[in-house]
Amino acid sequence: MASNNLKNALIAFLAPLPSILFYLTFLHNHQTTTSPEALSPIWAWCYHHPLLLANALFFFNVNVLFWVISQVLSSHWMIDLYWTVIPVMLVHYYRTHPLAEFNWWRSTIGVLLTWVWSVRLTHNYFRRENWQWGAREDWRFTDMNSQYGKQWWWISFFAVYLSQQVFLIGICLPLYVIHSVNVPLNIWDFVAVIVCVCGIVVAYFADTQLHEFVSRNNEFKEAGKPVVANLDEGLWRYSRHPNYFGEQLWWWGLVVFAWNLGQGWTFVGSFVNTLCLAYVTTLVEKRMLKQEFRVEAYRQYQKTTSVWIPWWKSSPTGGKDKKA
Repeated sequence: MASNNLKNALIAFLAPLPSILFYLTFLHNHQTTTSPEALSPIWAWCYHHPLLLANALFFFNVNVLFWVISQVLSSHWMIDLYWTVIPVMLVHYYRTHPLAEFNWWRSTIGVLLTWVWSVRLTHNYFRRENWQWGAREDWRFTDMNSQYGKQWWWISFFAVYLSQQVFLIGICLPLYVIHSVNVPLNIWDFVAVIVCVCGIVVAYFADTQLHEFVSRNNEFKEAGKPVVANLDEGLWRYSRHPNYFGEQLWWWGLVVFAWNLGQGWTFVGSFVNTLCLAYVTTLVEKRMLKQEFRVEAYRQYQKTTSVWIPWWKSSPTGGKDKKA
C-alpha cells in the first residue's frame, strides 16, 4: 500500500512536467530575443496565441498523456486531483505570458483567490481519500466502464479527458480576461470577491459537515450500530447539495470579474459547468435512492429540502415548514 501510494504520488508530480518545461523554454526564448519578430516560428506562434497555446498544452499533456497513464494504471484517478490544480496553473500561465496586460491588484486578488479555492478543494480530496494518492477513481468513471465494457478504453479519452478540457478552459476564461485588460479596480471587483469568498466558505463547511457525517457512520458500522440514513444538519438542512452550491458561487464570482471588464461572454464556461453539475446532481440522487437503508429518508428529504440554493424547509405536502 505504501509503495503504491508513493508511486502514484511520483506519477502525479511528474505528469505535468512536459507542459511546464515547454512553457518555461518559451519564456526563456522570448526573454533572450530582441523582439517578437525575431522568434522562431513555433515560439512566435506561442507568443501571438496565448489562449490557443493553453489549449494545446492541455490537449497534449492532459488529454493525451494523462489518458495514456490511465490506460497503464487502469484508473482515471489523476484527473480528479488535477481538477483542483489546473486552474492554479492556468492563472499563473495567463499572468506570466508576455502578452499579459492587467491591473496588478486585480491580478493578485485573482491569483490568491484561486490558490485558496485550490487548497480547500485539494484538502477535501485527500481527506475524502484518506490521504492516499490514487486510491480510487471517480465512481462515475467506474459506472461508465461497466456500461461501455471493452470500448471504454477509447471512449474514456473523450468522456474523461477531452470533456475536461472544455470544462476547465471554459470556466477559467475569466482568469484569462483578468490578465488581458488593464483598468482600475471598481465596486464590481469587490462584489466579485465577496461572491467568490462566499462560495469557498460555503463549500468548505458543506464538505466538512459531509466528511464528519460519513466518518461517524463508518464508526457506527465498525461498532455494529445502525447508521444514520441521511445528513440533515448544518447547511445540509437547507440544501441537498450545499457543496455544489458553494462551488457554483465560486465560478460565477469569477464571471463577475470578467463581466466587469466588458467580457461577459465568458459566462458560457460557468453556464456549461452548471448544466453539467445539474446532470451530476440527478446521478447522485439516483445513486442515493439505490441504497435501501436510506430510500425512505431521502425521498422525504427531497420533498422538504431545496436542491442547491439554501432555503427554509417545506412541509411534505407543500408550503414552508414552520419548524425548519
